[in-house]
Order: sequence, then structure tokens, then C-alpha cells
Amino acid sequence: MPLSEALRLAIQSILGAKLRSFFTLLGIIVSVGFLVVVVAIIQGMNAYVKENLTGAMIGTNAFQLRRSPISVGLLSDDELKIIAKRPFVTWEDAEVVARAVPDAQAVALQSGWPTPVSNVEAGNRTVANVLVFGVTPPYQIVQDYRFAYGTPLSDPDVRERRYAVVLGWDIARELFDEPAVAVGKSVRVAGYELAVKGVIAKKGRVLGQSFDGFVLLPFSTFESMYGRRKTTVVSIKMPTADAIDDAMARTEEAMRVAHHLRPGEDNDFTVDKADALVAFWKSLTRVLFTAIPAVVGIGIVVGGIVIMNIMLMSVNERTREIGLRKSLGARRRDIRRQFLVESVILSALGGVLGILGGWLLASLVAQFTPLPARITAWSIGVALALGAGTGIVFGVYPASRAARLDPIGALRVE
Repeated sequence: MPLSEALRLAIQSILGAKLRSFFTLLGIIVSVGFLVVVVAIIQGMNAYVKENLTGAMIGTNAFQLRRSPISVGLLSDDELKIIAKRPFVTWEDAEVVARAVPDAQAVALQSGWPTPVSNVEAGNRTVANVLVFGVTPPYQIVQDYRFAYGTPLSDPDVRERRYAVVLGWDIARELFDEPAVAVGKSVRVAGYELAVKGVIAKKGRVLGQSFDGFVLLPFSTFESMYGRRKTTVVSIKMPTADAIDDAMARTEEAMRVAHHLRPGEDNDFTVDKADALVAFWKSLTRVLFTAIPAVVGIGIVVGGIVIMNIMLMSVNERTREIGLRKSLGARRRDIRRQFLVESVILSALGGVLGILGGWLLASLVAQFTPLPARITAWSIGVALALGAGTGIVFGVYPASRAARLDPIGALRVE
């Protein structure tokens, strides 16, 4: 039997029982659709973290000197105990880095974890749970902040421990309706009266999280209000991304000398760049990727078993037809090919419908939720392979059973 004839008969059989064919494919459709959606969301998140989130958190063309690495969530208890014994990052460390990397555009000191939150009040208005950061003026360069109104924090603000504050756009809008009005006014943060120096231009939202809901204080003022943080961070901004690796090497060398570390002795600090945050995120998504095959596999097996049972039912229903074809000269391999092709087309159709459904759902997720979603070619290829492969694996037994039927006995079946 030519392949074209087998395809025609398979399509004719599927179209002759549309509802049964659809419910037969439901398991594969759901499994493949789930695979496409989850992979699209994870891939979209990975790309989003790399392209947007790292720049928003660390700064573009920037790296950091930290007490603990960014990937703290993946460290063992013993490693965490070692990190806990490290010295705090200090003003002196920032000065060491500034001398080691004179070509840096900015070297800033910023408060680290745990970041305090506070109510910010102006008149009878209050904004609750606002993130409060203590920074030196270069931090505003590292983060590429543009000021919509007023002026940035300055060195005298830090040196004289002035009670000054810079507001994120959302905070200024909620307190004063019109952010331009905020400059020169007073606000209360953690019970302290602070003068508003400037309002940072709107940066927007990342993954649904606003990056305009914060206040910046001079670093010295912050420490007088909240004390020293456990993970004070030095941020270094370079002119280009290509200059980062060399600057990181110079920073590490200078810090080892400043901390009197002997050759072979481990660093008591960490130098990290955005790649570390991306790697940390990808290591988290690997956990999801390990769970996906199990979930999809269960669905595929269930769908394959359903296809096999339906094909066996189809063999029983068409026993007389099989006997007639054999009596007219059809060989075993012709019958086997006919039913195997039908099984493969069924499962491949389920894969295609699953891909279309997953694509549609991923598009809706990207459109109506903060989660980004990106369809990748390899996930579509895997989905199609799963669909067609399921038909081959679970279609072999029904096809072989049909091929083995005795033509005389098959013709006697009513």
C-alpha cells in the first residue's frame, strides 16, 4: 500500500469520527500545550532578567563588591557560615576600589540587606511600606537615574549627614499628586523630618513590580537612622560592558591586598556582575525544567494509552474491513502501515493542536499578566516530536494486532 493511500485512509477514518478523535487526543493536547506554555514563560523570564531586571537592580555596565554573593539562596549551610564570618563592606573598601579602578564612571556605596521599609508621610497623606535606601551620590549615576524635578543627593549631604531625601516617582505622586510640587517640601520617614531634594523620573514596572516606589537617603543619614546593614554593597559603573571583566580583576586584586589575604587564601568578599544574577535565576528555573518532563511525561503516557485503546477498538470495529482487504491481496505490512499511520496522524494532530493552544495561552499570559512569555523553536520541535513519537510507540501494538488477523476469520465477523 503506498504511503499516500495510507494517509488518505487514515484521514478518512479520523474525519469519520471527529468527536471520538478529539477526546482521544485530549491528553496529548493538554500535555503539549502545558509544555509550550511553561517553557515559553521560563524562557521569557530568563530573557527578561537578562535584558531588564539585572540592569534595574545592579545597573547597566556595572558590577558590585559584596560581602555575600548574589546566589546566596544556592549556598550550603557551611558556606553561609563562612560568609557570616566575613568583614562588612566599608567606606574604606569603596575608596580602595575607587583607587584601583580610576577609569570607572562611578563608585558608589549603598545600603544592603535587610532593606528597611517605612511609612512616608506628608501632611495628612501616608504611603506605607516604602523601601528606604542609603546611598552615596555616585549611586544615582550607577542606576542611570534621571531627575524629573529638583537635584540629586550630593557629597555635602553625605558628609554633613543632612536630613535630605530623594523620592521615587510613585511616592512623590501619591504624596503630592503632582511630583513637581514635592521639591522643597518636607516628608517624614521613620519619624524623621526630611527635606525633599529631588524626584526621580518614572522608571516603570518590571514583572509587575514598580521600580518607582522607594526613597534615597544620604548614606550617613541612613546609618544614623537605621544602623549598619549586614550586606553593604559597593557598585562600580564602567564606561562599557567590555571594560567590566578587567575592572573586576583589578578590584579583586586591590581588595585582597587591602584585606591582607595570603596567596591561596579564599577571598573574604565577592565581586559579582549581572551575569551572576542571571546565572542565579537560571539555576532556579532549572528546578522547574526538571519537573516539567515528569508532568508532561505522565500526560503523554496517559494520552498514548488512550490512543492505543481507541486504535484497538477501531481494529475490532473494522475487523471485517481488514479481512476484506487481506482477501483482495493486502499484505500484513500494508495493514500495519495503515493503522500505524492513522495512529501517528492522530497523535501528531494532538501535538499541533497542543502547540496552537499553548501558543495562544502564552500570548494571553504575556498580554494580560506581568509574566513575559517567549515561544522558542526548540520547544515547538520537542512538542511535535512528542506527538508523533507517541503515535509510533503506542500505535505499534494495535497495528501489529490488525496485521496478524486471519482474513477468513475476519470475514466471518458480523
